[in-house]
Amino acid sequence: MPHQCRNHFVNEATAPANRLRSTSVNHYPTNPLAILQPLVNLAEICARQRVQQVILSPGSRCAPLTLAFVRHPQITTRSIPDERSAAFIALGLAQKTGATVALVCTSGTAVLNYGPAVAEAFFQQIPLLIFTADRPAEWIAQQDGQTIYQRGAYGRHVKESYELPADYTHPDAAWHVERVINEAIHLSQTTPKGPVHVNVPIREPFYPGADETLAFDRDVRLIERMSEERILTRAQWRELTQGWENSDQRLVVAGQQAFQPDLLNALRPLLAEGSVPVVGDLITNLYPLADTIRHQDIFLGGLLDNPGEAGEKALAALQPDLLITFGQSVLSKNLKRYLRKYPPYQHWHLQPAGPVADSFQTVTRVVPVEPLYFFRALLGSDFRNQRHEEESADPAYFRRWRAHDEQAGQRLFHFLRQPPFQEFAAVGHVLEALPDNGLLHLANSMPVRYANYLSLAPGKNTEVFANRGTSGIDGSTSTAVGCALATEAPLTLLTGDVAFFYDRNALWNNYLPPNLRIVLLNNHGGNIFRLLDGPGQQPELDEYFETRQLLNARHTAQDAGMDYAFCDNEADLLEKLPAFFSPEGQARLLEIKTDAKVNAEVFRAFKATW
Repeated sequence: MPHQCRNHFVNEATAPANRLRSTSVNHYPTNPLAILQPLVNLAEICARQRVQQVILSPGSRCAPLTLAFVRHPQITTRSIPDERSAAFIALGLAQKTGATVALVCTSGTAVLNYGPAVAEAFFQQIPLLIFTADRPAEWIAQQDGQTIYQRGAYGRHVKESYELPADYTHPDAAWHVERVINEAIHLSQTTPKGPVHVNVPIREPFYPGADETLAFDRDVRLIERMSEERILTRAQWRELTQGWENSDQRLVVAGQQAFQPDLLNALRPLLAEGSVPVVGDLITNLYPLADTIRHQDIFLGGLLDNPGEAGEKALAALQPDLLITFGQSVLSKNLKRYLRKYPPYQHWHLQPAGPVADSFQTVTRVVPVEPLYFFRALLGSDFRNQRHEEESADPAYFRRWRAHDEQAGQRLFHFLRQPPFQEFAAVGHVLEALPDNGLLHLANSMPVRYANYLSLAPGKNTEVFANRGTSGIDGSTSTAVGCALATEAPLTLLTGDVAFFYDRNALWNNYLPPNLRIVLLNNHGGNIFRLLDGPGQQPELDEYFETRQLLNARHTAQDAGMDYAFCDNEADLLEKLPAFFSPEGQARLLEIKTDAKVNAEVFRAFKATW
């Protein structure tokens, strides 16, 4: 269990009335650690600003920060020895909760090990507060232990990088620390959310002696930031209304986003009226809308790769007049290809703040509001009462998108029920067996693609997550562990063998939650390279692209104290899934062994059906 200390520590040497911001260091003659009181107060500011989950990694230079967080009664701490895994676990916690999660590490290369997760958090807009302990500046590059250039270590992959003072003898130093920490927390939560770095040079001594104690200054300064809601003026709505009414063929495309029931309800009228297609990958969490277009990668890929006269005509008939987009990354490569080749006349992107990504190369207008606000207003009674024309959308346009989607889904259903057994069909069985009202984390490479082709049944009510900010495999398991720590609902990670073995240290900690289920697709190599035309045709494929390996996960699961099951055929898989997903007991791992060459052959046959 995470550490939740309920004992309050009293610093007798400082006395409650002596606040460092108005007192010099000479007021602490009996306690050399009193000079670090601003760092102790840092934990108090975090707790009162609702940063109450902290992931620590062991170290000496970071001791004052570690002790302050561990001893604070309102902060939950966990100690994760591998900093790369620790950062992804923090990412998973923040990914699920939406709250800022703090990280603390010692100086030196520990700081750089946070790098992959920091980059993922930046591009996925996940709030992290990163505290890196450091040597004082004069000791950098002086052959002192564990010293590197830490200031600005994450470059443009953080929203801001701050540096605290190394000395606190002047009252302004305490004011500086309080101001920076308040600002850093607010910045992590300001749209677009993201990681913020605070570098903390610390002088010795860092550890309290036997007669020294710590106290949290309840009178620390808090800076409150009011929430803001971006809205459009009447004039702006009139302009948008005119553009909407003048477009017969309207298309809505979502990017990756969190599960939002209110947004689903706001979009429902578009589908209920059968007038506007809504396209969304599985990672958009729009699949609960029954008529959402979810197989676009399949039918658009077939039309684009083998067009012919009929295909060209079909593609042209799907081209929108008005495209409205929102959310983050789009997984479907064929949807990107299609909209770049058949661009809309107008493209509105909904995003309240931050740089806008023009993935389709078609953006004509940025609407700086939240999607929920936009669609509620657009489809609500106030908007409808202002209309001066009848609904002008072409219902045949909606039917064309739906017809292609239904046909692709039917072909996929029949194809996967044909032998031989392979990982694509295995993923289908796993998704069907998922418990309702749970969470699904998809590792990058083939697992996220398989799941996107298949999608989920609308009634599953499952939140879907994937690290598509940078789309790396390096922290998939750790992120899932962090996400599982934030909920009691069942969480399933679907991962491949390279991603799993790369991140085995995700299981090297004392906090594995019992609701964690890992489904490992082990084809003994990076099978995606066999499926790509470039590397798949090279003689060096086996050794230099696929990362061939003979590992299995039995001992890894045993070392982590997880239940383990193995299967290599369809009948065995179907038999083991019910027990695997049962809620009782501890964390479990199910390893599914398949043949890489068979997987590749089946996937090529699947693409040929397009």
